[in-house]
Amino acid sequence: MPYGARLLARPSTVTASAPAGLHPLRTSSERDSYLYVPPHYRPERRAPLVLLLHGAGGHAHHGLDLLRHLADENGLILVAPASNAHTWDIIVNSSYGVDVANIDQALQQAFASYAIDPAHVAIAGFSDGASYALSLGLANGDLFTHVIAFSPGFAAPAEAHGKPRIFISHGIADNVLPIGPCSREIVPRLAQSGYQVAYHEFDGGHVIPSEIAQEAVRWMLADERSA
Repeated sequence: MPYGARLLARPSTVTASAPAGLHPLRTSSERDSYLYVPPHYRPERRAPLVLLLHGAGGHAHHGLDLLRHLADENGLILVAPASNAHTWDIIVNSSYGVDVANIDQALQQAFASYAIDPAHVAIAGFSDGASYALSLGLANGDLFTHVIAFSPGFAAPAEAHGKPRIFISHGIADNVLPIGPCSREIVPRLAQSGYQVAYHEFDGGHVIPSEIAQEAVRWMLADERSA
């Protein structure tokens, strides 16, 4: 079991074929978690993976919905765990715990069965899920190469490891997590700490516009496509 915010799962060498489509994942949580594999997945070509975290009051399928509509055309394998409570442990208990263990179990299952590109392992989330993605992503920057935070409220890594690239978006009319005390404070702090941050403000509220989701995926895969 992980200690604090640290995840133990890592991509491995996988050569055997495995089924595409939507699959349940076995974790310690009583709530369902899911894995989605696009139809054109082949083990001889390592795929990018995105761990998707839902917002407060949501479920794993809400996390999956963040990028499910972009997965097939971009070849993304998606892992969508559910928080054990109504939101993530660091927000409920001010400490990391069962959700980190559940996420680690979900990732271990994906890494054991599918060929994942270690240069494109991302963590992403919306709202509370974005705050958790930033926090867990910075604490595990030696696993996650990219962090995508749609409308985050905070970043609270227990201890930072590595230097993942970061994408943050926020609506200027957000009345759930207002942009001023949230992203407009988070982004400068990250930049001052040496992180490379792509920051996008948009006219709108507490939502993820389609073009922002598309831009996040393009950003994540830009170096792969140029290569």
